[in-house]
Amino acid sequence: MHIVRSCLLPLAVSLLPFAAGAASVRYTLDPAHTYPSFEADHMGLSTWRGKLDRSEGWVELDKAGGSGAVEVSMALDSIDFGHEPLNAWARGKDFFDTAHYPRAVYKGRLAGFVDGAPTRVEGTLSLHGVTLPLALRIDHFKCVPHPLYKRDWCGADALGSFDRRAFGLDAGKDYGFDMQVALRIQVEAVRDK
Repeated sequence: MHIVRSCLLPLAVSLLPFAAGAASVRYTLDPAHTYPSFEADHMGLSTWRGKLDRSEGWVELDKAGGSGAVEVSMALDSIDFGHEPLNAWARGKDFFDTAHYPRAVYKGRLAGFVDGAPTRVEGTLSLHGVTLPLALRIDHFKCVPHPLYKRDWCGADALGSFDRRAFGLDAGKDYGFDMQVALRIQVEAVRDK
């Protein structure tokens, strides 16, 4: 019996990392239900709101272990303010310069789990050739069975803000525009097969 225990114990210990990782589940973002959006000042007169119509990414989630990760890649040429002349300007060389910087990418670690649900993301935003830390607060998180795919389906709404000057996007600064931008990432994702 002592020999069996001495052989099985090292084997069990060596398998622990695999057992811990086995609880992590990967989800693919549903591009038809994921629309990152933003709010930006217009000379202190009004707040312009827009969204990015094309994005892709994934989420890894370990509800029981209280960990996970997320990556959302956003196509900047899909920007939509609801005003086409402004969309065209934002895509151009004076702002996003999508010919050289076609995507913005948010990557982060899920954190602050309460009852299996994350309450924040500690991550980075890569935009216009610059990558900086950006934390997001998760206001809503829920998983349910998808009615068509019969797999786990999760959704979340996360919010943060950043100073666009830090990314080299300071258009309008001389006219009194506030450089703070609110970023809201609304996502839905279906568990991979």
